[in-house]
Amino acid sequence: MKLHFRVPVAVLAAISLLPVAAFAGDKKKADPEEIGNRDVGKGVNFYSLEKEIALGKQLAQEVERQAKIIDDPIIAEYVNRVGQNLVRNSDAKVPFTIKVLDSEEVNAFALPGGFFFVNSGLMLKAESESELAGVMAHEIAHVAARHGTKQQTKGQILNYATLPLIFMGGWAGYAIRQGASVAIPLGFLRFSQSMESEADYLGLQYLYKSGYDPTSFVDFFEKIQSLEKKKPGTLAKIFSSHPPTDSRIKNAQVEIQKILVAKPEYVVNTSEFNDVKNRLSMLHNRRKIDTDKDSNRPRLRRAPGSTTGPVDENEDGTKPKPDSDERPTLKRRDG
Repeated sequence: MKLHFRVPVAVLAAISLLPVAAFAGDKKKADPEEIGNRDVGKGVNFYSLEKEIALGKQLAQEVERQAKIIDDPIIAEYVNRVGQNLVRNSDAKVPFTIKVLDSEEVNAFALPGGFFFVNSGLMLKAESESELAGVMAHEIAHVAARHGTKQQTKGQILNYATLPLIFMGGWAGYAIRQGASVAIPLGFLRFSQSMESEADYLGLQYLYKSGYDPTSFVDFFEKIQSLEKKKPGTLAKIFSSHPPTDSRIKNAQVEIQKILVAKPEYVVNTSEFNDVKNRLSMLHNRRKIDTDKDSNRPRLRRAPGSTTGPVDENEDGTKPKPDSDERPTLKRRDG
């Protein structure tokens, strides 16, 4: 049975303009001292905070079923501590669960309700704790502004066929139908440019409020811009919905000058960040070594001139040459 709804044009217009209006003319939103006392998540939304948390938990479980979580206690505790400090200095109204994904992609993403995943590739690419914190602050801002469920609400209003999912709880089927990676509806990961701009605007304030150097936000964008120029297209998929890097840099610089009063000192980096990054590098290198070699596969080489016995391959996949100068090695199986 199809359900038909008539949505007033004014409602659709209000939804499309909300992200822009929300931070363009709101004095509280332009004052970092008001962080926590302003409702940055207001707007048309079909989800209560409770439903948003429940939805985020369900989506996070899908991520953890399909992706590898780095459970090293030192790395996990450090990233969680950096993130929770940013959350305390944000407008978020939900508790956060922060985990590290074993992925070389330079990225991080936060699901509705405060379920936050940081890729190990982001940590390895960042040169300081404040650069890492800047990206994390941007994602925390998405949650604080409730962009995930706002985006989904907008999509459901525009696409009437998806409305029954709100009442039927058919998120698993919806995720598969969308064809998103790790079975997450694209609406929860790919935001409009106005929402990305708002996350930049708020995230920069959270970074500043937490004591970090806000120019690190710009530094990381410049690094992204450099990567884009060296390897065109390598980051296009990740940042396709974000505003152009040039404009993000300029907007952040303007925000720093206009609304962030200079402090006598900022946190730029910590020795702990360097230690954790080195630890993560060792884990990555060890994983590469382990995956390059299959310990369950016997590595046998035939002696030169031998005509009996099992035939195996060299490690590069080629057949061993009969006149090879290598000494033959034999690994005997127990029993």
